[in-house]
Amino acid sequence: MEDIYRSIEKPAEGIFRDRNSRFLAFGFPVRTVEEINEILAGIRKKYHDARHHCYAYRLGSDKDVFRMNDDGEPSGTAGKPIFGQLLSFDLTNTLVIVVRYFGGTLLGTSGLKNAYRSASADMLAHASLVTKYVEEGFRIRFPYDRLNAVMKILKEENLIPVQPDYNTLCSMNIIVRKSHSGILTTRLSGVPGLAYESIQIAD
Repeated sequence: MEDIYRSIEKPAEGIFRDRNSRFLAFGFPVRTVEEINEILAGIRKKYHDARHHCYAYRLGSDKDVFRMNDDGEPSGTAGKPIFGQLLSFDLTNTLVIVVRYFGGTLLGTSGLKNAYRSASADMLAHASLVTKYVEEGFRIRFPYDRLNAVMKILKEENLIPVQPDYNTLCSMNIIVRKSHSGILTTRLSGVPGLAYESIQIAD
């Protein structure tokens, strides 16, 4: 798995016109299929009078979850060129939807491919692209008298405790870049009485 991945920072929009057909492109940062389904339902409701709502997405830092949908357009003329833009920009955790308003003139397969690709490219040209690290989460527990030792390690590793609980038995969550997690756990293992376990975090 790569140590970093690229996504879009926030929702973005683009547009392409060809022979009176309008192609409205929408990009969203996403993390789950459930989230994608909710967004798709919202777009279909908002643009209920459009002829097609085509889309493509890719999920996960390892980029192995993806889907393309032509929504009634000829096979391979919509979802695939949209997905091609995700590949060109090497994006993941990203959903792109292109809504088509038919202008009365058939564009042909090459025209459709160009339109869906161009609408997606216009949206991405307006999007803020960000590079993110693949991260790993840990829940650590330790006696209060080891707090200084733990905080010293976290400070040296430039990490900030999440949901800290400073009682007789302290606990906190730590989010660390995955490639650095081995160094962190080795250092923490040197603190007497400290225990840690992995926790699930979203990409």
